[in-house]
Amino acid sequence: MAAEAEEMSLKDKGNEFFKAGNYLKAAALYTQAIKQDPSNPTLFSNRAAAFLHLVKLNKALADAETTISLNPQWEKGYFRKGCTLEAMEQYDDALSAFQTALQYNPQSAEVSRKIKRVSQLAKDKKRAQEVENMRSNVDMVQHLDEFKSEMSEKYGAEECWKHVFSFVVETMETAVKSWHETSKVDAKVYFLLDKEKTDTEKYAPIVNVDKAFESPHTHGSCFQFLRQYADDSFSSAACLVAPKSIISYPQVWRGQGLRKWRHSQQDGFFVQFESPLLRKLWFIPSSNEKGKTLCRDPEVLDISAHEVFPRLFKEKLPNS
Repeated sequence: MAAEAEEMSLKDKGNEFFKAGNYLKAAALYTQAIKQDPSNPTLFSNRAAAFLHLVKLNKALADAETTISLNPQWEKGYFRKGCTLEAMEQYDDALSAFQTALQYNPQSAEVSRKIKRVSQLAKDKKRAQEVENMRSNVDMVQHLDEFKSEMSEKYGAEECWKHVFSFVVETMETAVKSWHETSKVDAKVYFLLDKEKTDTEKYAPIVNVDKAFESPHTHGSCFQFLRQYADDSFSSAACLVAPKSIISYPQVWRGQGLRKWRHSQQDGFFVQFESPLLRKLWFIPSSNEKGKTLCRDPEVLDISAHEVFPRLFKEKLPNS
């Protein structure tokens, strides 16, 4: 009887320290009590709660499992297990533990609240992982089937356009990765130079055009320069990348009648492909999801309505 009274006293003392927020002392007292009564599930449950507050999660989980093994019909062990797994961000396993707890105590409002909370946390975590996967695994090829078909129609055999297509994909993917990492892209024109004809000491494959969109005058001057540059450098194609945010002129998203801009105030950037045989324009919208910047799928635009620059190359008919 004396040992039982001492055990109860240790537990009660532990409870008092727990209520006062001294979880370390509470855990120590529960440990002393367990030594005297190692088959008491309440002591393991209480110590699990103390360990959880001390963020000693592995110890808390072990005590929760012991609680369950000592009294499988008591919902408290499953509740402690669920709370610990929630802290470990193992939300699916936590939800399973809480659901088991509810089976043994269907009236528990506390457990019901936990199930609702952890269900949402599990959904949020899953979506955050999906967003991160989309940010990490950039694959623009899957969005360019229509462009590939147009390339085949205009250029003919695949060997005639494969390198051009790869050039566009690489340009797009580089821009998307930059946007994901820094939430911005620099306004640049990428040129596909001729390996044999281009004087690479004089002509670089990338031209900065960040000042081009300040006014009609700067836009016109830059366009004339780029058109001459494309000709003199013997480029076979070019890709413009320009963030919407820096474009004061031309604001191609304003007032196009039936061809009205469909992306509202959404941020993002333009990619405009130029070649003698084919022109193409995309807008890649951006959003913020789960605290991360995410590029959405590229949207094809009507280049006759929304072109960022006029035609850079003299038009050439297929097979001419």
